[in-house]
Amino acid sequence: MPAKNDSSGSGQESPQLPALGALMVDTSHGARVGEFRGTAGPYWSLRPVRGGAEWEAEPAHVRPADPIERLGAEIARANRRSRGELL
Repeated sequence: MPAKNDSSGSGQESPQLPALGALMVDTSHGARVGEFRGTAGPYWSLRPVRGGAEWEAEPAHVRPADPIERLGAEIARANRRSRGELL
């Protein structure tokens, strides 16, 4: 289902909820890539692909990761695992 226009007159669209585990980019945090973990009130919870604490992002500042961003995140995760680091 495509995103619907916000009826409040703000001109912003309501983003569609991504699938759990989808790789997303938070543009308000310097294009940080995270795995979609769910919602927390009006925010989306994202977890860094290479491990670490989840963070909350405004859905308006989140977009799906493009193929290059997904590849970079997966390589970073594989590198951390190869060094035995905790994810």
